[in-house]
Amino acid sequence: QEASHRFALPTSGSGGAVKQENFVLSTSGTDQVKGVMTLQGDALCQADVNLKMPRNNQLLHFAFREDKQWKLQQIQDARNHVNQAIYLLMNRDVNYQFKTGLEVLKLMDAVMLQLSRARNRLTTPATLTLPEIASSGLTKMFTPTLPPDILVNFYINLNKLCLTVYQLHVLQPSTTKNFKPAGGSVLHNPGAMFEFGSQRYEVSHVHKVECVVPWLNDALVFFTVSLQLCQQLKDKISVFSSYWNYRPY
Repeated sequence: QEASHRFALPTSGSGGAVKQENFVLSTSGTDQVKGVMTLQGDALCQADVNLKMPRNNQLLHFAFREDKQWKLQQIQDARNHVNQAIYLLMNRDVNYQFKTGLEVLKLMDAVMLQLSRARNRLTTPATLTLPEIASSGLTKMFTPTLPPDILVNFYINLNKLCLTVYQLHVLQPSTTKNFKPAGGSVLHNPGAMFEFGSQRYEVSHVHKVECVVPWLNDALVFFTVSLQLCQQLKDKISVFSSYWNYRPY
């Protein structure tokens, strides 16, 4: 329940509107990329990104269009799994009596599966190919429009909100004899190549900035504690089951 409360979209004021939280994404020692993100539950409702181009120190600025929000599927899925775990536990009459240890073990296994899935959605970001990132709806979220040599991706990794910016350069036909498209990855490295829209590109620079989201940190702690409690209950049931199964009389 404590984990569930963290995903219950904190509200502010009596109107019940979902509270907005602002986060500054940056890395120490470099100012190539800075981002200010506004998180509202499971949605990024505002994003301001400043990118200093390494070649000429030109500063690019782009932000979400006012009519756009970007859903963070990882948070949405984690919340659904937590709620499913609570449903499994509460979906009984208040006076229900468990008949066997096996019945309890089955319930704990089902609950632990949902809690593990919830935790894994936050700890394991999706692996994407560069063409998948290039064709993502995220590229159409910004104003001014992202230049064709810039790709961006947002994701959750553990308790952090991460922003990755890829700078690309077009591969000339004369240099594509060694062309080898990159596969799926959470984070692509400079030198990764891909083809998109009949054009071949190579990643020249990668910038990753991130910040900790405190309530995601809390949720991960509660997932771990919940799984430990479920396992402890399973262990106790197993001890009693073996005692009853092997009574000498």
